[in-house]
This record gives sequence, structure tokens and C-alpha cells, in this order.
Amino acid sequence: MKRILVIGSCGAGKSTFSRLLHEAAGLKLVHLDKLYWKPNWVEPAKDEWRKTVEKTLQGDGWILDGNYGGTLALRLEKCDTVIFLDFPRTVCNWRVIKRVLLYRQGSRPDMAEGCAEKFDWEFVKWTWNYPKRSKPRVEELPERFKDEKKIIRLESKAEVESFFINYSQTSVLKSV
Repeated sequence: MKRILVIGSCGAGKSTFSRLLHEAAGLKLVHLDKLYWKPNWVEPAKDEWRKTVEKTLQGDGWILDGNYGGTLALRLEKCDTVIFLDFPRTVCNWRVIKRVLLYRQGSRPDMAEGCAEKFDWEFVKWTWNYPKRSKPRVEELPERFKDEKKIIRLESKAEVESFFINYSQTSVLKSV
């Protein structure tokens, strides 16, 4: 695992998972939210965003967290591993609301500067509707690459914990 995508619903824990994996693996960590958003939640032009992602993918080893469907196929082509955090919508929505409360005074660490955390019913609805709206496409793309890429689906906190226990044991064995 040298080029890893971490995908899933808003609130699934992509940034936290990616940070922990970065600490365990030592790979460069890229939070796509930090690259995508400009201050005050301004979006980049599509061609500008694509160029940013293409440049980011040139590195040797990395962990990229985030969805951004317009560049997902491009990122899937370049990765060797996809980790899909597939948590229930209730968990994801709770985490989104909790995140707003925790970072209400500013931006969270995995977000671009100048994008203050705020409560937004549209975003809560977006997260709630992820299983019907976005998840089918997110599942379809990695399925196309299943023979070429390692696909890991984690559906609970226990599975995430097990992943890191197994990862650390495997890493220790490789270093012996």
C-alpha cells in the first residue's frame, strides 16, 4: 500500500482514519478538502481542480482522503488501494453535527484556511442522502478496478480498529 484513497460519506471518519494511517505508514497525507476549497467556501474551476489533483497524484506514495466525484476515476487509476469507510448514515450525520460543535470557532485541521465550520441543514441532508445519491457510484467505480487494486471496505469502528491492529502487526513483521 503506497498510493491509498480513503473515501466514504461525509462524517464517515475519512480524515481521522487517514491521519492515523499516515502516522502508521509514514506516507504523505493529502486532505482533498484543503486543496479544493478557497477561503469562504469558494470552489475552484473544474479544470483548475483537475490540474491540482493530477499534480498531487504524481508523487510516489500518498494517502488522499475525500470524495470529489469529478476526479474519483482519475484518482482510482493512480492508486493501488481504496479504503471505503461505509458507515451508517446515522453515525455519519451525528459526526457531522459533532464536528460543527467542536470546530464552531474556526476551521477544522483537515479543511482549507478561511472555511469556518458552520451548521448547514443542506449539508446534513446531503450526508443523510449519501446512501441513495452518491454511494452507488462510489461503489461502482472501485468495482471496475477490483482485479487491479486492493479494495478494503470498513463498516464499523470495530472494523477500523481491527484494520489498524492488523496493519501494525504486518508492518512490524515487514521490518524484522
